[in-house]
Amino acid sequence: MNKLPGFGLVDRARALQPLIASEAEEIERTRRLTQPVVAALIENGLYRSLLPQSVGGAEAQPQIFMQVLEEIAKVDASTAWCLGQCSVCAMTAAYLDLDVAHQIFDAPDSILAWGAIANEVQVVPGGYRITARWDFASGSRQANWLGAHVRVIEADGTKRLKPNGTPEIRTIVFPAASATMHDVWDVIGLRGTGTDSYSVDDLFIPENFAALRDDPSGLRETGPLYGFTTFTMFGLGFAAISVGVARATLDAAIELARGKSSVGLKAMRENNAVLGAIGRMEGNLRAARAYIYATAGEAWSEATQTGKVSEERRAAMRLAATWTIHQAASVVDAAYHMAGATAVFRANKFERRFRDMHAIAQQIQARDNHYEDVGRVMLDATATIPRGPTN
Repeated sequence: MNKLPGFGLVDRARALQPLIASEAEEIERTRRLTQPVVAALIENGLYRSLLPQSVGGAEAQPQIFMQVLEEIAKVDASTAWCLGQCSVCAMTAAYLDLDVAHQIFDAPDSILAWGAIANEVQVVPGGYRITARWDFASGSRQANWLGAHVRVIEADGTKRLKPNGTPEIRTIVFPAASATMHDVWDVIGLRGTGTDSYSVDDLFIPENFAALRDDPSGLRETGPLYGFTTFTMFGLGFAAISVGVARATLDAAIELARGKSSVGLKAMRENNAVLGAIGRMEGNLRAARAYIYATAGEAWSEATQTGKVSEERRAAMRLAATWTIHQAASVVDAAYHMAGATAVFRANKFERRFRDMHAIAQQIQARDNHYEDVGRVMLDATATIPRGPTN
């Protein structure tokens, strides 16, 4: 019997939990994933979960990708974040010529990362030329390829526009050795992601290394996975990371409640307020997890039947991802508060997860304006969910 695409990825992620847990403090201290962790992720094929099978990837369905990130986030959110970011970046291979995709991803240790959308490329014979800097490049310290999302300026100085009149955005891909890295990631949470900045100076990009990513007209692959945009997959992945962080934080609170008591107070396990809080947190977290996975599953079913994801499903995933991140943050807050003074010590299992969760909740996939986008689609049949901005 043929194995399903992505078979075994979740088991491999779980098997790596002890290693990642043992490296978590060093990841936090150095603000980078450690070499043993990166090597293990590569060896187990986890960076290739969303890469097309045509270039040696697993081309796994979204729910498997989400479970991988959830399991790893239970022990270290920064590792899960870098893995999620770079795995989604690899979906760009579906928009590149096959020979270019092979050049980039054939090496077993090939990792692509990128920063926020910014800047312009100038059209020149055979491709493009650019001098620019980009920020928020999670996973860039492990990457040997970098990308960037740029507007196109024609040789005559005019902006290249799409048929609908909006600026054309190309995703350029180039060797990481072509860029200068800038160490700027000094933050309160997700410290280990190394989400630094990078710049290039007068860099030439060949035409076939510039993709129309997330544009159906530029799509080469036909598998159902690529009916999902990268922006949608970022949302699903980061929501799954949030669930993993919340699960680990709540489990730590439950473990604490079994044994902690304070002078003059009831033991936590005998405190009705604590018992009720645990029950509510458990129900809220289970509901959030079920919601995001069910919504992803419905979209996957549609994609396997029709080859694409409808605007209705895209809106549903945007709503579920945003709400799940917010719900996970509320569970982490409640568990942290319930733990009392114990939670503030670095040696315990609360403080770093609290900071990581609130770093997750600050990034673009958790913004409140996503609710407005969803409401607009619900009220206007002609409205669409934005395909960006991009991480």
